[in-house]
Amino acid sequence: MDYAKIIKNLTDSYGDWWKKGYDTPRMTKELYPYQEMFSPIKINSITVKNRVVMAPMGNISMCDETGRPNEKMISYFEERAKGGVGLITTGLIPVSFGIDKSLIELGELTYFPRIDRSRTVLAGWRNLAAKCHAHGSHIFVQLTPGLGRVGNPQCLITQKTFPRSSSFNPNWYIKDVPCLRLSDSSCKKIIKNIGQASADARVCGLDGVYLHGHEGYLLEQMSNTAFNRRKLGRYANWMNFGLDMVKEIRKRVGDDYPIMYRIDLTLALNATYNERMDTQSPLKKFKNERTVEQSLEYMKELAKAGVDLFDVDMGCYDNWWLPHPPASMPSACFLELSSIVKKYFKENKILSNKGLEIPIVGVGKLGYPDLAEKALKEKKCDMVMLGRPLLADPDWCAKAYKGEVENIIPCIGCQEACINEFVQGGHPQCAVNPRTAFEHELKKEIPKAQKAKKVAVVGGGPAGVAAATVLINRAHSVDLYEKSKEIGGNIVPGCKPVIKYEIRNYLDYLKSVVDKLQKREGFNLFLNTKADIKTLKEKGYDAILIATGSTPCKPKIKGINNKNVFTATEVLNNPDLVKKADNVVIIGGGSVGAELAYMLKYEYDKNVKVVEALKYIMNHVCTANRGHIIHYLERAGVELINCSVVNEIKENSVLISQNKHKNVPDPYNTWSPILPENIENPMDMLRKIKDKYEDRELKAEAVIIATGSLSDNKLFFDCLKERVAPEIYNVGDSQKVGLVFEAVRAAYRKALSI
Repeated sequence: MDYAKIIKNLTDSYGDWWKKGYDTPRMTKELYPYQEMFSPIKINSITVKNRVVMAPMGNISMCDETGRPNEKMISYFEERAKGGVGLITTGLIPVSFGIDKSLIELGELTYFPRIDRSRTVLAGWRNLAAKCHAHGSHIFVQLTPGLGRVGNPQCLITQKTFPRSSSFNPNWYIKDVPCLRLSDSSCKKIIKNIGQASADARVCGLDGVYLHGHEGYLLEQMSNTAFNRRKLGRYANWMNFGLDMVKEIRKRVGDDYPIMYRIDLTLALNATYNERMDTQSPLKKFKNERTVEQSLEYMKELAKAGVDLFDVDMGCYDNWWLPHPPASMPSACFLELSSIVKKYFKENKILSNKGLEIPIVGVGKLGYPDLAEKALKEKKCDMVMLGRPLLADPDWCAKAYKGEVENIIPCIGCQEACINEFVQGGHPQCAVNPRTAFEHELKKEIPKAQKAKKVAVVGGGPAGVAAATVLINRAHSVDLYEKSKEIGGNIVPGCKPVIKYEIRNYLDYLKSVVDKLQKREGFNLFLNTKADIKTLKEKGYDAILIATGSTPCKPKIKGINNKNVFTATEVLNNPDLVKKADNVVIIGGGSVGAELAYMLKYEYDKNVKVVEALKYIMNHVCTANRGHIIHYLERAGVELINCSVVNEIKENSVLISQNKHKNVPDPYNTWSPILPENIENPMDMLRKIKDKYEDRELKAEAVIIATGSLSDNKLFFDCLKERVAPEIYNVGDSQKVGLVFEAVRAAYRKALSI
């Protein structure tokens, strides 16, 4: 079997995937009842009640400063156990403190939960295991040898020590920072630590251990020839580190304790970057990646050593959209990989040490019950792993089992709350579920208000719907005003591109929520109604909550009012506006501009250029999300022009000044991240961008403005001035233009206080 060709075809298909056989799934229940999904499965000595696995998602800052799981973390997992998940896995728990310096921050603190520190942390793990067991779920702890080259390089400044890796590898965050080679003795100490952590996990009542061997973390670095270029010692053999680890765990926990291993079948770096692997630093250092054939052989040896269960994906930090497939990626994107492993294990008669078939867990956007059931029925995998869908709706399993699929809150794939939030210094949350990681303080049953009030909610976007739902459940009467003909606000145009199908599913969900609200006593919906001061005054509301969203802003550019100029919202709502244009220039390279460029190129075959004034395209967007869009824009020939100023818009062209200085960042760089703005890169002083502008004229029969939005807050301030009600509040974009995450979170909490 030509595995290299299969992987190349897969990565090639992720651009216009809807033309390559992938569906845009919806929350349907055509395969209900889900007999495959809700059948038990035996893993070593345990029997898991169903085939749903909660994916490991880093429980960053969800612990005490000792590393002991706190009430936030315990309640978070218990909520998913209550919701019916068969097997829960934690986020990564490092065991290499003192060796991997990137784990520690100033003050000898860490944001990772710990199981290795001392007996003081074990009580938290015992409580967590007990609470998950009370609801019939099993739970594995995910152990990692460390972060290596993908760890925080600030240890160089704060501890005056370099991060560590399998070989001399550049740090991913700051490639100028080298990672020193781990000694064999340090490797052996890490292996001893992971054995001890496994023994502690078993004593704590956790049901198994889960080795974090994918995505380019330290175990991957040691066991992949892309990163492990050692010439001497035991671990010059790239298999030995992982195999020694499994053998040490078996030695400490015995034969009856499950071991799970997360592996990528391939880094897919060569398939992703092609000729760049020969020229681009640091990619060219990683060209000799582990092949699929080598991965399969390694998995066979891991099974012999004692692994009972595998889940398999592909990619690493340097093509981060693969191990973290964003909204724009297709659902069921990795089932080909689990199918390859299942076939290999069957052909080679590979069994566990217990004589059982080794289950292979399918991953990759399987958060639709019909899709998950189909994958199991077709034997493409033995279990399905859900991560973000269980953050969006912890009751995913319970609702699917009861056939209430239409009530499942869909994940929108934004990765702003579950990933970007902790990258920026917070902890994992969810854009569409404001209770996620706050279950310990925000109970599922919304408390009734002491006094019922008459409340107006103005604006039917995500914030308005979230607020109205809470207010009705608090026994207030609610009038919801929406100036347009439908619920949804800015996500109505936002879900028009094919790649935004998960936002479309969320829009369907919001509409279904409002449909249910209309059956509740005290709720009134007013569509096509622009609430004004007169109306709000006459109805005598006790409280008014303004959620009027935002409106597109237009920069002051000569020719901005020409007939060939449109806003992004106008084009999303009516692509025919640019139907006759062969050449389109988009002014603004944020997420809206880049995603619109993607739509116009891949769906309408336009010649598209994107002009951005700042250094980066899609700045502040999750690395995985921006990486996927930018990579496939480049492959489609869309020109991204950063550090440029628009001077004039003409009838058939746009005049710009483009900075051609050598230090202007490559707009197509998807192998390195954009550092958070509060993190200083000392090397930036050597790469200062100087002014070296050159004038260009870009052909453009149509010009689209995607330079952001302004809060539509006039009604709020008018209401305050006129004292329209005793209580007046402003939430969502009308307060501050932001994300669905920020709007829903604010609206939910504000409504709880009314």
